[in-house]
Amino acid sequence: MARPAYRLTGIILAILAILLPPPALANPVLVGYFPAFKGLERQLETTSIVHYTHINIAFANPDAGARMVHGESMACMADGAGGQVSLAALRTTAARLRAEGARVLLSVAGGVIPACAGDWRVLLAPAGRDGVVKELLAVTEAAGLDGIDVDIEGELLTAIDRDGNYTPFIAALSRELRARGRLLTVATASYEGGMVPVASVPYFDLVMPMSYDAIGPTWGQAGSEHATREQAARDVALWLARGVPRERLVLGVPFYGYGFGGHAPNHDFRALRAAHGAVTTTSDVIGAACAGCDYITFNSQATIRWKAELAAARAGGVMVWEMTQDTADQLLASTIAAALGLTSPELTTHGE
Repeated sequence: MARPAYRLTGIILAILAILLPPPALANPVLVGYFPAFKGLERQLETTSIVHYTHINIAFANPDAGARMVHGESMACMADGAGGQVSLAALRTTAARLRAEGARVLLSVAGGVIPACAGDWRVLLAPAGRDGVVKELLAVTEAAGLDGIDVDIEGELLTAIDRDGNYTPFIAALSRELRARGRLLTVATASYEGGMVPVASVPYFDLVMPMSYDAIGPTWGQAGSEHATREQAARDVALWLARGVPRERLVLGVPFYGYGFGGHAPNHDFRALRAAHGAVTTTSDVIGAACAGCDYITFNSQATIRWKAELAAARAGGVMVWEMTQDTADQLLASTIAAALGLTSPELTTHGE
């Protein structure tokens, strides 16, 4: 929810970002989430990846026994057709994405943990932690992946951290991945109770604040936008202050929006562009954003460009949720890539 004080802070931060830009990074990144739950093969055929340097295939979970793989299939990774992704399909997808020059990671957990998953809070307790790490390493090797992206969120994240088990898990996983030349990244919220702990930050190669969802059909202040420029500036400043090195900080942006009143609740940019045309170039709202009104709030091409320019000036790149919501000609991804000045980024592993 965008509060007036926050808006003022965001405006000040935005001005500073423009007036005092540090030197550009040599190797910015563009990270995209690739939704396995929409069907890997189908999305491979319809989604361009040309602009992305890193792709996180989402989402996989261990079962109650910490297993990531059951025979020839992933234990808990929806395939978009009511079943589970096969290990062969995951391997083939990773190979095809890597062939285009991207580094490919497996994203685990997710904002909504499915019924087939084990209880992460139980699995990451000391007795089970090593088993989870072992399984994640095994599937990384078996599928030919470049690393793991951790997307444990909200109340679950908070509970695991309060148990004292989040940072030890991340440290152990980082140690093993780094020894194999692989990456560890994380998506995180930017509100109290939803942020990864500061103690875990040094172990991640990329820290990606999800700078969106300040409002949706069932939460936030009606009449507000769900992912403002001010929120993005505030989130970048917050994570720099929390100790994330600039080159590892990646600003998360949405390729979707929310509808209110007579509009459907969920909208991807592709559909909005097709239905509303040029208005999506500059406006972040379709209709009148007010309590009880009919409107859609999203990020226009202009706002995505502004956020990418902010990331180019203050962070190490941009993260996208999610790739398949862009237009067929990749309007938003190409806009981000141009703002970042992407060449052929490489990322070395970090960690302690």
